[in-house]
Amino acid sequence: MYALVDAVSFYASCEKVFDPSIRNRPVVVLTNNDGCICAVCPIGRRLGIPKFKPYFQIKHFLAKHHVVVRSSNYALYADLSDKMMHVIGRFCDNQYVYSIDESFLQFKNYNQIINDWHKYGHEIRRAVWQETRLPVGVGFGSTPTLAKAANHAAKKLGGYNGVAVADDVTSRKDILSKMAVTDVWGIGSRLGKRLNVLGINSAWDLANQSPKTMRSQFSVMVERTVNELNGIVCLNWDEVKQAKKEIFSTRSFGQRINEEHQLKAALVSHGGIVGRKLRQQHSRVKQLVISAASSPHDDNYYHKSIIYEFLVATDNTLNIANAISAVFDRVYAGGVNFYRCGVGAIELESTQFQQGDLFSLNEEDPELMRCYDGINNRYGNDTLQLAVQGKIDKWHMRREFLSPSFTSKWRDIPKISC
Repeated sequence: MYALVDAVSFYASCEKVFDPSIRNRPVVVLTNNDGCICAVCPIGRRLGIPKFKPYFQIKHFLAKHHVVVRSSNYALYADLSDKMMHVIGRFCDNQYVYSIDESFLQFKNYNQIINDWHKYGHEIRRAVWQETRLPVGVGFGSTPTLAKAANHAAKKLGGYNGVAVADDVTSRKDILSKMAVTDVWGIGSRLGKRLNVLGINSAWDLANQSPKTMRSQFSVMVERTVNELNGIVCLNWDEVKQAKKEIFSTRSFGQRINEEHQLKAALVSHGGIVGRKLRQQHSRVKQLVISAASSPHDDNYYHKSIIYEFLVATDNTLNIANAISAVFDRVYAGGVNFYRCGVGAIELESTQFQQGDLFSLNEEDPELMRCYDGINNRYGNDTLQLAVQGKIDKWHMRREFLSPSFTSKWRDIPKISC
């Protein structure tokens, strides 16, 4: 048996954990620079608040309905995610953290111990709520795809009360017949349209197709999805979440900038983020793209993007920073009010299988990077950083509605009076 445990409106729910006064109020969380709405709590959804709507277009509506607005507080979300995953992990013998708010569970030796999966799901929900104050949905299935479908039912379909189980034909049909085909894990909107043309509109319709036919008309992944919807396990943890083929770090500025050192500091900071993510998934970059642009709404729109190719693929932050410095003069232009910039790794290689260069010295220094990451992991990102990054706040994100860092700053630790 498999399960997927997923937090309900994770970012918005995190904002309510340390502020009980807003637990019964509608809450929305904004994207970087307070641009768009990225999370809406269930109370807010009942008001019809749409996700990914620009904040400036809807702020009067939010004020009218007394909606609580928060800027993204990633440090808080990461800490609460770690705590939630730790609690969830106690209930299984194999856990795979799929994203910041989702975790797959596998129960290899539990079938003879647990007689009621619904009851066990409510035990998981109750434990997570008691220890983290985060609401979660729990879906059980005989395959990872069915667990994902059951989780969808637990959170979004009526009558399940936060827990759903898809472990036989009756329960599978009851859940899948109520789901659109695009609600199935791995079926995107483009693929969904092609399936709709063939009369495959629901998840149950897809489950009743011939796997071999689906493979010949679409791909082996669709064939596997059909098998999984019928209770045949085809996916393993390695296939659930593969390493990214490209890694980007881009962001618009809190305020426009036009000075060289400010833009360079921002680009190197993005390069540091890319380097850290490369090391996390054991990849190295062969080609790096460095870009900067003004706003497309400006009269004289400016956009410049340069590709830098390394002789030998690297994951060293110093090498990435040197690459940015080497092409910076080609990216920067005087008199431009830069609105955003970014760095992207567009050709990646695995650290396990890498071709070296006979005529170049190895400058990777993995021990240094392990020390660098270790300090930042322990004391917080950018505790240790390159000098060129500086301490300039002008280009950092605009976060006017940021909640306190309850778990990561001493001054923000909640105080209880009794």
